[in-house]
Amino acid sequence: MQAAWLLGALVVPQLLGFSHGARGAEREWEGGWGGAQEEEREREALMLKHLQEALGLPAGRRDKNPEGIPEGKGARATEKDSQGEEGEEEAVTTPYSSPSPSPTPEDTVTYILGRLAGLDAGLHQVHVRLHALDTRVAELIRGLRQLREVASDTRDAVQALQEAQSRAEREHGRLEGCLKGVRLGHKCFLLSRDFEAQAAAQARCVARGGSLAQPADRQQMETLTRYLRAALAPYNWPVWLGVHDRRAEGLYLFENGQRVSFFAWHRAPSPEPGAGPSAAPHPLSPNQPNGGALENCVAQASDDGSWWDHECERRLYYVCEYPF
Repeated sequence: MQAAWLLGALVVPQLLGFSHGARGAEREWEGGWGGAQEEEREREALMLKHLQEALGLPAGRRDKNPEGIPEGKGARATEKDSQGEEGEEEAVTTPYSSPSPSPTPEDTVTYILGRLAGLDAGLHQVHVRLHALDTRVAELIRGLRQLREVASDTRDAVQALQEAQSRAEREHGRLEGCLKGVRLGHKCFLLSRDFEAQAAAQARCVARGGSLAQPADRQQMETLTRYLRAALAPYNWPVWLGVHDRRAEGLYLFENGQRVSFFAWHRAPSPEPGAGPSAAPHPLSPNQPNGGALENCVAQASDDGSWWDHECERRLYYVCEYPF
């Protein structure tokens, strides 16, 4: 019995001392781990601030207690350390996840360099597409230049065809004028029964390889008179000639610019024998020219071949002459 009490006296204090030492080590470990976590959080906050300043981002609001650790835990731990009773309440342990590594300045520089590399790759893609667009534009410009060259060649070919057609029409008109009209020496006269103003009649004669008739002497005048009388009998039609005084009143010129030296103006008929000297001329057959500045173009009457001045815009038959 004494031996049992002696064994109890020796073992129990040792067991109590071991238990108290284990709880003290546990409290010391918890206090050291909490300090390490606080230091880790401060380091993360500092690195986040540096990263936001480097990227130019606005500073975010941070929770004073991001880990959700209730305030006063350190005080409770201190209170637990000061209490030595064996019947204290079981400590409430909060599960902690392993802390993630905080960014270092080298990580920040690496992140920025990565972003710059991404921007550089994007710029490279833009340059590649711009180069492709430049190549396409160059191809389009080259194709447009080729089209312009083809259009120019086509225009030249069309112009050549038009010139050939114009020459053919002039040659055809000249042959038709000499075959269907009347020929005198090196001239052929052909009547056209289309009503045209004097300028339009001249243009149509030129397009057919000729010009409005320009009788230069009495022989040509008589030949033209017989031809028109036979073609338009029994009627009397005025027919345009290539004679006008548009440049200056009273200065009559042919269409080729030569001055007219032979005239066949209409003259009023002489009064009947026995009529008084004051007998007025016939109102429908006055002496020509009498139109002044209002009538500057000359037409020939088809019945007697006399010349009359008319307003140039009047639409009449016309007679063309062609070289033979």
